[in-house]
Amino acid sequence: MMPDLLYCCKMCDESDSFEIVPEFLSALNMQYSTWENREEHRTFQTVYAETEAEGRENFARLAAAVPEWRTLGVKISSPEYFELKREDWAEVWKKYFPVLHLSEHLIIKPSWLKYEARKGDCVIEIDPGMSFGTGQHATTAFCLRMLEKYAGEGGSFLDAGCGSGILSIGAAKLGYKPVRAFDFDPDAVAVANENFSLNALTFRAETGDAANFRDSGYDFAAANILGHLLKAYRKNITSWVKPGGLLALAGILTEEFRPLAEAYQDLGLELLEECTEKEWTGGLFRKKVC
Repeated sequence: MMPDLLYCCKMCDESDSFEIVPEFLSALNMQYSTWENREEHRTFQTVYAETEAEGRENFARLAAAVPEWRTLGVKISSPEYFELKREDWAEVWKKYFPVLHLSEHLIIKPSWLKYEARKGDCVIEIDPGMSFGTGQHATTAFCLRMLEKYAGEGGSFLDAGCGSGILSIGAAKLGYKPVRAFDFDPDAVAVANENFSLNALTFRAETGDAANFRDSGYDFAAANILGHLLKAYRKNITSWVKPGGLLALAGILTEEFRPLAEAYQDLGLELLEECTEKEWTGGLFRKKVC
């Protein structure tokens, strides 16, 4: 009879190469699974066993091995031991998404966790699936904080490269309307629409790309896409925002930010704020009124 519980150890790997740790685990003859968080550029390795004795032995062996691995340049956290119902194994990745407090009242809540909202809280409920946008990445967090900071100006919002739909949900709950969202990836559009329904929102994301999306007059637009695309399509992206409107640009490596910001300033935008976290920098611009 198969046991009801699995006895597990998890580790977070932030190494430059994610190929090393699996080789080490295989050399130790351990059974494991790998889940990659592309937003944060890190992986989670979960080692599992079918008996508690073997699980505890795995934990001891890993705890002894990790310090040696670090001397070889492997950036890995200490292992954590936990028990898991076998039926929940396919969803073990959910353990890596906590409730996030991005500010005093801006909360990201995974759909499978409970959170008791306080007065004034803006709670964004999210099930990321395989799409970008959980709030853990610096670029997503920057855009959400800018949406919260300038919510008093209100107005319409455009979410370009919406991923999981997290920015659109945050905008709607902060009072922006109407909200429009698009993404190049049809799978992301499907995930975003599921999350909109989860938050009782009636608008829907659509498939599109920054190169040829044609709409204008938005009070606030956010383009959380790769830096080279922001540069290539800057004229079209700038056209989305009305004079006096706000444009948040994210997904930019810090080394790329300064020349990119200057390219947008040349098109008549003023840089209001910038924020650097790890290797990423985001910028908030206001379109000048001629």
